[in-house]
Amino acid sequence: MNINGTLVAKQLRDKLAVEINELKSCHGIQPSLTVLLVGEDPASHIYVKNKVKQTQEIGMISNEIKLPFDTSQEYLLSQLEKLNNDDSVHGILVQLPLPKHIDESAIISAINPNKDVDGFHAINSGRLFNGETEAIVPCTPQGCVILVKQHLGDDLSGKHAVVIGRSNIVGKPVAMLLLQENCTVTIAHSKTINLPEVCQQADILVAAVGIAKFVKADWVKEGATIIDVGINRILTDEGKTKLVGDVDYDTVIAKCGAITPVPGGVGPMTIACLLKNTLTAAKNSLR
Repeated sequence: MNINGTLVAKQLRDKLAVEINELKSCHGIQPSLTVLLVGEDPASHIYVKNKVKQTQEIGMISNEIKLPFDTSQEYLLSQLEKLNNDDSVHGILVQLPLPKHIDESAIISAINPNKDVDGFHAINSGRLFNGETEAIVPCTPQGCVILVKQHLGDDLSGKHAVVIGRSNIVGKPVAMLLLQENCTVTIAHSKTINLPEVCQQADILVAAVGIAKFVKADWVKEGATIIDVGINRILTDEGKTKLVGDVDYDTVIAKCGAITPVPGGVGPMTIACLLKNTLTAAKNSLR
């Protein structure tokens, strides 16, 4: 069966809208997200447009700062300093990737960790590692766990989860979140020996490698829950392009218990969890 990320994301946004209204009524605070976009990358512009639209739809304030491609690192840092010091701004997001002349790690480190709604700051990574409740968790991993629970329920204790990919954006944080859910977690990667055999042990398999149709049906345990994080564009036999995941969906779906499709699976959850993080940052500002 498919795990409908589009539907689950809508349900989450509806719940957030209710909480936002309560926050405004009780405390007079309207959560605010500011997105900084440097350059003219078409994919980034589309993504930011969707973020702005969904932010406004659930009752948040959405601000967008567009900067030219040749913006200096120093100027971008100065803009972040202003936003860090602005109490009306609860969430700050710098759209990645940045132009090559800007050091992404320096920019991420400059964001106030309490406003870092991407959850990429080292302090938030440390909070996640320590299991602290105030950690702002990266959006895609957070969405992955929500989708797993959509199929398996809230209690994941004892499940064996295999995560293919060890990035700081998806692989490592989703592994930490699954550990917190009392799963036994294996992180696999390009140097893993006998990768198919490792994957065959998984009750929960998270694929985040960025290789189209990488995970084959004979890698998958019967009845496993598959979370496909990959977004890859491939050329069809008709000469057109289409989006596919890191899992060979057409062969795996007959064997697994549930799988997230691409598109319509993890993708919608990423923005929904960004909005959730912005609300969390606004609530934390009351402390």
